[in-house]
Amino acid sequence: MICRVCDSRHIEPVIDLGQQPWCNHFLRRDEIGKEPFYSLRVAYCRDCGTAQLDFTVKKEVMFGDHTYLSGVTQSLSDHFRNIATEVDQRFFKDAAHKSVLDIGSNDGTQLKHYQALSYDVLGVESSKTTARIANDAGVPTLNAFFNQQTMKDINRHFDIFNASGVFFHLEELHSVCEAIREGLKPEGVFVVQFLYMKTIMENMAFDQIYHEHLLYYTLATIEILLERHGMEMFDAYLSPIHGGSIVGFINHKGARPVTERLTQMRYEEQESGCNKIEAYIDFNRRIKNMKDENCAYLYCNKAAGKRIFGFGAPVKGNTMLNYFGVGPDLIECLVEKNTLRRGLYSPGMHIPVVIEDELTQRPDIYYVLAWNFKNEILANNRKLIDEGVEFYFPVNPKISA
Repeated sequence: MICRVCDSRHIEPVIDLGQQPWCNHFLRRDEIGKEPFYSLRVAYCRDCGTAQLDFTVKKEVMFGDHTYLSGVTQSLSDHFRNIATEVDQRFFKDAAHKSVLDIGSNDGTQLKHYQALSYDVLGVESSKTTARIANDAGVPTLNAFFNQQTMKDINRHFDIFNASGVFFHLEELHSVCEAIREGLKPEGVFVVQFLYMKTIMENMAFDQIYHEHLLYYTLATIEILLERHGMEMFDAYLSPIHGGSIVGFINHKGARPVTERLTQMRYEEQESGCNKIEAYIDFNRRIKNMKDENCAYLYCNKAAGKRIFGFGAPVKGNTMLNYFGVGPDLIECLVEKNTLRRGLYSPGMHIPVVIEDELTQRPDIYYVLAWNFKNEILANNRKLIDEGVEFYFPVNPKISA
């Protein structure tokens, strides 16, 4: 393969999570055992330092239609509202006819908050189901993959481009970057949010590695990509959302000075050594140890007669379940809010999904797969905790929404 960012052929595998199904392919009963498996392996570019998957499940398979909904989690919606308010106050408070395009806009949750601030909004969402949900909710949404051709068809310029948790999904990476550059007004701002590989390593959040996530950025590596397309990051900070994500602010090269905050973050990243291949090799070793520890915990409690349910059925949870080899013999069901997953089964391990409001029994232990919303989960389930139900977090984020 060649590097997705710099086209180098000096690529070296560093993390191998085995053969896994596409983890957002929740199964109907008649699909159980028929799902395809693919290599899930992270490679490291010796030239630009970018971590990336060395195999691509085609975007039409993963993003043509799926069951993920942004609006299900209150803390994520609150985060999106804060982002919209911050961007408006900092850059466009007094502007007239303000506009924003959201790439991978899902059910329109982010754009609803921009609508509340009087923005003209447009979502571009590849999933048919979620695009329909957004349009039905009054959020104008184009059902398409975003790339240069889509931008030409839209034929407009925008004050803001937004990409929340999708910029590391991109099979057509350079076409998307060019589309943003071409569609962004001269003083416009591209707001990007991405899982931060430095934090993934610190949290031991290896479950955030899955086929939809083709790239695993640090500040250094995303800035190499932006430089190639005439853009630059001028400010950034680490947000607690998803256990630790970068919120980056990007413009046309030279349009704004780089903040001291970003300069300090760059320095701290360099000092951490997270861009070196040795950091990935050590991460791979610690992932194997984590598997041993978690499997021992689950088997021990099951042998003691305790009932274990999974809390949440997030996409990333399937990476963990499949790598650990944990199925319904250990975890009876996955308890989920998203009703689009009612009656489905997890890919690979075939654990049934049960909707939280329809649950008739409770476990002794909740094995929390949606660990990135730790604070919200603990706050919402205080009564169960007081009654003795254990909430076990296989990943304990240092910062949490």
